[in-house]
This record gives sequence, C-alpha cells and structure tokens, in this order.
Amino acid sequence: MACRFEFEMNNRQTVFEIGKVARQANGSVLLRSGKTVLLATAVMDDKPIEEHFLPLTVQYIEKSYAAGKIPGGFVKRETKPSDFETLTSRLIDRSLRPLFPKGFFNPVQITVMLLSVDERADLQALALDAASAALYVSDIPVSQSVSGVRVGRKDGQFIINPTLEELEEGTLDLFVSGTKEDLLMIEMQAIGTVDVKIEPNISVDPMIDPMLADEIVETPQVNELAEDELVEAIALAQKAIALAAGEYEKAFAEAVKPKREVELFEEKADPSIMTYIQEFYMDDINRALDGMAKSERGGELKAIVAKVLEDEMAEREAWSEEQVKAAVDEVKRQRVRAMILEEGKRADGRGLKDVRPISIETNLLPSVHGSCLFTRGETQALVTCTLGNRQDAQMFERITGKNASYEEFMVHYNFPGFSVGEASRIGPPGRRELGHGNLAKRALEPSLDKTQLDAIVRLVSEILESNGSSSMATVCGGSLALKAADVPVLKLIAGVAMGLVTEGDKYAILTDIMGLEDHDGDMDFKVAGSKDGITALQMDIKLGGISLELLKEALAQAKEARLHILGLMEDAAQAIQINEEVLPSTEIFHVEPHKIVDIIGQAGKTIREIIETFEVSIDLDKKQGEVKVTGPNKAKVKAACDHIRSIADGSEKKEIPQFEINKPIKGKVKKLVDFGAFIELPGDVDGLLHISKMSRGRIGHPSDLLSEGDEVEVVVKSQKGHKIELALAKPID
Repeated sequence: MACRFEFEMNNRQTVFEIGKVARQANGSVLLRSGKTVLLATAVMDDKPIEEHFLPLTVQYIEKSYAAGKIPGGFVKRETKPSDFETLTSRLIDRSLRPLFPKGFFNPVQITVMLLSVDERADLQALALDAASAALYVSDIPVSQSVSGVRVGRKDGQFIINPTLEELEEGTLDLFVSGTKEDLLMIEMQAIGTVDVKIEPNISVDPMIDPMLADEIVETPQVNELAEDELVEAIALAQKAIALAAGEYEKAFAEAVKPKREVELFEEKADPSIMTYIQEFYMDDINRALDGMAKSERGGELKAIVAKVLEDEMAEREAWSEEQVKAAVDEVKRQRVRAMILEEGKRADGRGLKDVRPISIETNLLPSVHGSCLFTRGETQALVTCTLGNRQDAQMFERITGKNASYEEFMVHYNFPGFSVGEASRIGPPGRRELGHGNLAKRALEPSLDKTQLDAIVRLVSEILESNGSSSMATVCGGSLALKAADVPVLKLIAGVAMGLVTEGDKYAILTDIMGLEDHDGDMDFKVAGSKDGITALQMDIKLGGISLELLKEALAQAKEARLHILGLMEDAAQAIQINEEVLPSTEIFHVEPHKIVDIIGQAGKTIREIIETFEVSIDLDKKQGEVKVTGPNKAKVKAACDHIRSIADGSEKKEIPQFEINKPIKGKVKKLVDFGAFIELPGDVDGLLHISKMSRGRIGHPSDLLSEGDEVEVVVKSQKGHKIELALAKPID
C-alpha cells in the first residue's frame, strides 16, 4: 500500500512517498522537495557473506535529465560518477553504517537516484534523508531513522538548512547527521571566501600627513571558527536532527515492513581460548602491539595465530584458525584499551596527549614549484605544489548549475599500497582517497589570500608511509608546500587526528592516534585549523553517540596539539628557500591607457616580439591600462616588464639604428639574467645575447663568463625592430 507523508520543519518542506515505485526492493522512497525528486531504494541479499564484515554499498547517482541536460562528451549517457557523487555516497555510507546490528553480514545495497533537481536544493541532506527512509521502512533489520542537517552562518547568525545562495554568501558549512538520540557524523569547513577586516592606517604618522592617516587599510582574514562557536553550532544541529528523526519515525510507523529475521553472527571470541592466550601468549601480544605501532600491518599478530594453532591444546580442542584469530584480536583489543584507560599509556609508550616526533623538510625537489616532506611518527606525506594559469583550472559541471564551473584550488591525495607494506595494484583514486583529498582541501582553502593569488594551485599528497591520519599529514605538509611555492597564505594550517576510548563511566581522549588506536577506538575525529580557530573538521562516532561536553573537551585537547604542531611548522617555514629558478612569476602594473596601443604595435607586431623574446604571456586592459605579464621564469618576466615600461615611457620611441648582420661591434654588458645578458649597443639600444651564444660548451649561468659593465665584442645575428639578437664575436671555449 502506497503512503504519502508531508513534513515542514527545519526551514525545509519535504514529501515522502513510500511504496509507490520500485516495489520489488526491500524498501523504496520517492522524496520531493521543491522541484527536487529523489528515488532511494534499499535491497538486501538473503545469504550472509563468509567474511565477517558488513558489505554495505551506497551509490548516489545524478541523472542529467534531472536538470534538462544531455551528458556532454562523446558518450551521451552517464558514465563514471563525479567527485560530488562519490563524496555524497561516502557521506551517506558513514551516516547509515552505524545503524546495522553487530554481527550482520548480509550484503546491502542502497541506491539514491536524482530524478529532478531544484537549483537551490541541498542534495546531500535530501539524499541522506531519502536513503535513511528507504532503509527504515524496509524489512532490513534497522530500527532507527537518520536525518542530516546543514548549518550555515551569515552575519554572525547560524542558519539551519540554508539555501545554496545563503551557504555561499556565509562563512560556515557544517553538516551533521544522527538519530533522535545520538550524533553519528560531523563534517565542517570554513567557507573559502575572504573576510575583510577594516582598520585605520596606523603606519602613517597623523602629525606628518593627517589625510593619509584617515585612509582605510583592508586586511584579509581567515574564516575560521572558534571551538566554543563550533560546539554551539553542533548543539543547534543536534536539536534539529532530533526533531526531524523523531517525526520521521512517528509518521513512518504505519509504513514500516515487518523486520526480517536474519542470522547475526556472534563477534565475541571464545572466552576459553582468550583465557588460554592471556595465560601463555600475553608476552607475544605485548611485543606484537609494539610492532603494530610501527606499521598498520598485522604481521606480528598473524604469527601469534599460527603459533597458537601449532599448540597441542589447539590440536586437542580442534580450534579453527577463525576462532584463534578472533580470540587474539579480542585479547589485543582489550589490552590496548586497558593500557589507555587504567595506565594512561599507549602501545608506543606515549602519554594520552603526546604528539609523535615530527620532522619537516621543504623544497627537497629541485624542479618542483614547492614541496614538503612531512613526517609524524610512522606517517609520512610528500606534498607538492604546482602553479598554473587559468587554462589549468579543473572544469566541472554541477547538476544544479547552468554553466560549467572551474576549480582553481585542487588537492589530490594518493595512497599507494607500499605505504602500509602491501603489494597492491596502483589504480585510479577510490572513495577514501577522494574523501581525504577533499578534507585537506576544505582545511587549506580558507588560508589562501585570494586577493593576492593570481594562479591556479594544485597540491598532490603522496603518502609514503602510513600509521594513522595521513589526511592530517597532508594538511600540514600541504600548508608548508604552499609557502614553499611562495603562494600567498594568510596563516599556516595544521591538522591532528583525535581518538576516544570509553568503558562504562571511564573515558580517555587520545591525541594524534595511530592506526592501531583508530581500529580499536570508539571515535575518529580529525581537526584542522590555524592558531586562532578551526577551518575543517571530520568526525565518525563508532559508539553510538557523544555528549557535547565530551566533544568540547576533545576540541580543547586538539587545539593544544595543533598549537604544538604549528610551532614546529612556523620554524620550518622560516627556513624555506624558494625555488626561484623554476617558480612561475606574474607581475601586474599600470601604464597610461593610451600607451597600450604602443605596447601592442602595428597589427600586434610589438607585443608578439615581446612574447617571443621573453617567453611570457601578456594580458592588457585597454580601459584601465593594466598590464599583466606571466611566465615560467621570474627573470624573464621582470625583463619583459622593464621592456614594456620603456615602451610606455617613450624611451623606445627613438629611432633604432640598423646594424649590419654578422659585423663585429663593441657593446657593454648592461644586465645579466638567467637566460643571457642584455648588451648596450651604439645608439643607446639594447640587444639580447642568449646564453647559448656565449660559449661553445655548456655553462650554468651567464655570470660564469661575464660581469655587468664588461665590454664585449658581439655580432648582430638578427634584427626585427626593437628585437636584436646577438652572439659573441668570438665565443668563449
């Protein structure tokens, strides 16, 4: 029987139609909100898998027809998912996975298809609500409803479920999901737009120039959020989630199918095997824990399992490998948690608040614009920064947009198998890699000074070693790689992964968790920000919920660690040596607008000669008189700018003497640059002596042979107007 339910709450109106379409699925929902229509289905296989884990697959799929579009490209149908679709699928998965009962191993597939779109819709929140409703009303044994709420901030006020316009104009994007009792997942980012702080110009003495002292100085600011403000926003979201999830459960009660009886596998290990291992193999377990601190592999524990299986007791009692492995894992888990809760000690000997040793090396790659090798304990990220021009921006299309958009700041994260000692194939990025790269991008983007940045920026993080929170190592290394490439950043950004262990009333918050603690802990909590506030946060809660007081304490402890890491990063930033010779350069200056014609020349001849001679690109604004010169070599850009200024100030208007080709003439070295030397010739004109025309052999720099002020004998190889190319009359051997 089809049912229809309407809701109006949390600044959103939604309609759920249950049992109307896709009726052969275990559960199906058609969700409408404005012009947005989503179909969500949940399907479960009858038989569990042999491996003991939950095989949950979530797919969020956008159909081009939903926006009245035909897919672009050669193939006119939807192909591989976009990054937005992948990240949305991941968000739904992380929100729904905690709802399944322990020991549930039946394959489940949740599919959300966008059938019609409203340009103002928050598709992630609606997709999560649709997926949760399909799962809740199905006969799959899940008995709680989940809701997702987004919180924005504009003019200092928090907004529940803002429109896309309100979100883009604000300074906060916080997404929280949970049930009516508990929070399950949090994602937060400071919006990457730049606030402007207005201050008086205190650098001018009012006694000297009172007029200038009254001028306004604009200072770009990072849109970060203080810890107390973040807790306030999460509390607001929690109330909205409790309201929505509670209303959904109440309304959907009549439409919920009877839950199917499925076999739940007992995950607890055999107590008798555990007791035997604790009695005779505890020293081996402790040694294995120390080994686990050095790698995410479980090689040491596998060796213990094999050793136990060879034991006479195992043979006599016919223990299976699966039973022994489960017992070893549980003994290891209990030991790790007991050390933390009872001794305040961790497997690698650290205290609860200690950050692992950090080493930082910048610009270790000579041909790369900027690079940083960031090592924290056994986690290591090599992050590179590459600068490009407008043509290098990543074009993408959003289903809610009418035109193509361009991504001007990219963060790409790679996690090869060798980083954890595995011999696995390196392929295209998966969901985890896209998610970690997106988290690092959200953390770093607010730190960019976009009022000064005039380049496309791509960061690539190569994870070379991993034992806990390589995404936060990417944030730290990425911030320093930006500095190493001379990108204008407002503040350094650091990230740290936090953990939580709870047993009854006891709990312990862990700073800078390693892989072992992530696996056996109750929370994975990543915080990134500057010394003054948080720019990005991601939290997955495994224990069913977390109190706001505990969250507040975790944020405060994370800030301590962040300040410690930032102190080390500040020291490393002071020691950065910029790769000037490979760093692309852009210079912008102004000339009288009527001089632009002289720079262009007849039929564009002059500007073509400048571009060809100095290997630069030039953009001219005829109305404003703005000249923008960009090139891969700073010296060539500066030389081109000097040449353009000479044209604009009239010094190039004088009559240029015509020189006889290949006839020796005397000149003086006026200026040395990386690619050659400018030679002052008779008639007060300059010619370019390229480095390749100086010597019969190869030289590193013109200064190896010449000095400014030297008199040299040269020959003119070619002359086209102002462009005079020279060679030494007698090349140096």
